[in-house]
Amino acid sequence: MAELKRIVSISLGSSKRDHAVEAEFLGQRFSIERIGTDGDVEKAISMIREMDGKVDAFGMGGIDLYIYAGNKRYIFRDAKKIALAAKKTPIVDGSGLKNTLERRVIRHLVREEGITFSGRKVLVVSGADRFGMAEALVEAGADAAFGDLVFSLGLPVMLRSLRALYIAARLLAPIIVRLPFTMLYPTGDKQEKVVPKYARYYHEAEVIAGDFLFIRRHLPEKLNGQTIITNTVTMEDIELLRQRGAGMLITTTPELEGRSFGTNVMEGMLLALSDKAADQVTPDDYNRLLDQIGIKPRIVRLTDQPA
Repeated sequence: MAELKRIVSISLGSSKRDHAVEAEFLGQRFSIERIGTDGDVEKAISMIREMDGKVDAFGMGGIDLYIYAGNKRYIFRDAKKIALAAKKTPIVDGSGLKNTLERRVIRHLVREEGITFSGRKVLVVSGADRFGMAEALVEAGADAAFGDLVFSLGLPVMLRSLRALYIAARLLAPIIVRLPFTMLYPTGDKQEKVVPKYARYYHEAEVIAGDFLFIRRHLPEKLNGQTIITNTVTMEDIELLRQRGAGMLITTTPELEGRSFGTNVMEGMLLALSDKAADQVTPDDYNRLLDQIGIKPRIVRLTDQPA
């Protein structure tokens, strides 16, 4: 029997969202665990140091290591401190997988599931966080708007094209990466709070895509049947979307014992399967492994409305 490989995601998110499962992919058994530190960066660093060399891969959750501006990437100061705590075990933040898996998911939905995006209004809550998904949606003909300035910085300015997104990212990324990450993204107990805001941006969209905590953070009291394309959700999150009137939920990562894990967890798993160093894994490697595993998006119909 194959040795059990251990993947641990250390997240700045709420410990209330912790989960652990065992799963098997390509004949390899995995122990997959998500541990939240409730926004405590030093606790995250301490836990990584304690487990360094004792697990097969770390995922870094609740924080991105990089922000992308076109082909250039900038590293977040807070995230770099966390990543440097791992001296022996590789650590990934999911960005490598976002650019491959999430691009594939949009194409799969069009070709295999008959879900069309052509001419439909799509809100991507943070395009710089998900360039692969953003580009794939535009490629599929979506009338896409990008909420990076709205949902990250609280500025009521929607970016209405990929070009606008590229320009904003290129101008702001060098400044943003120096800010405390807690100013940009909900961490700790902030992940448990929903403060309805920016309702018109949600309501004018037929599809809402991107990081779930950004979507959840300002979720209106009532949606009107929107399709949600996102990543990490719990059973409670699904019930919240149903109560608020979302029509369909699509998660880019598969369901494992009642919830979908973040791309950082899945990237850690694929890294362990690749038997390569983190800086040696290429998009082609990820695509090859995804083909072999046959990972498909999870689709949950929340109402009887069509997609």
